[in-house]
Amino acid sequence: MLSMTNVSKVFRTDLIETHALRNFSLEVKAGEFLAVTGPSGSGKTTFLNIAGLLEPYESGSYKLDGIEVTDLSDDARSKLRNEKIGFIFQSFNLMPDLNVYDNIDVPLRYRRMKAAERHERITNALEIVGLAARMKHIPAQLSGGQQQRVAIARAIAGDPKLIMADEPTGNLDSLMARQVMDLLEKINGMGTTVIMVTHDPELARRAHRNVQVVDGQITDFKPYEVRGATPATASMGA
Repeated sequence: MLSMTNVSKVFRTDLIETHALRNFSLEVKAGEFLAVTGPSGSGKTTFLNIAGLLEPYESGSYKLDGIEVTDLSDDARSKLRNEKIGFIFQSFNLMPDLNVYDNIDVPLRYRRMKAAERHERITNALEIVGLAARMKHIPAQLSGGQQQRVAIARAIAGDPKLIMADEPTGNLDSLMARQVMDLLEKINGMGTTVIMVTHDPELARRAHRNVQVVDGQITDFKPYEVRGATPATASMGA
C-alpha cells in the first residue's frame, strides 16, 4: 500500500537547516492500522504530510498503492491524493457556513461526480458515522465529537484506500476519543488502511502496529496482533 525508502526532508532558513526526516524507511500493508507516535517536533506530521502528498521531499523513493510519486507533477499528485487518500485532522477543518451534507459534498464535487453518486456516497458515509439525522446541521450546532465524525464521513465518502489521521482525538474528551477510535477501527475493518499520528499511548495500543519517530527516524516499532492484522515491516534508515 505504502512504501518509503530513505526519504529525507530538510527545512532551511538563512542560518539553520532542520532535518525533519532522515533516510526514513517504512512499509505499510493494505488493510493495516498503523499508529505513529513520538515527541513534538520528531517528524511525525512531516511524515504524514509527505505520505499524504501534501509536501515534497529532498531524496528517496515513495510508492503509494504501487505508484512511484517522486517525479509526478503537482497536478498528478493532486489527482492521486484526491482519489486514494482521505484526511482527518485534529481541528476538524469543517466549513462553518456549510451544513454537514455540503461539507462532505465539496471534495466530491472536485472529482466531478454526478449528483446521484454524490448523494449516495454522502448518505452512506453519514450512516456509517451515525449522523444521518444531522445532515442539515451546521458545525456550530454539533459537539466536538460529532464534528470529528463529520470529518471522518467526509474522508470516507470518497472511498479512499488510505486514511491519514493527524491527532484525530486531540480536541476531544476521553469518551468522545474512544468513540472516534471505535469508528476508525470500524472503517479499518471494512478494508481501508489507516495511519494515525497520536500522542496517546492508550489509543496507539489499539492499532495493529505502533512505530515511534524521534529526530526524523523510526527508533522502535511494536507489532500488535489485533483483529487478525496482517504483519508489516518497518525499518530505520541507514
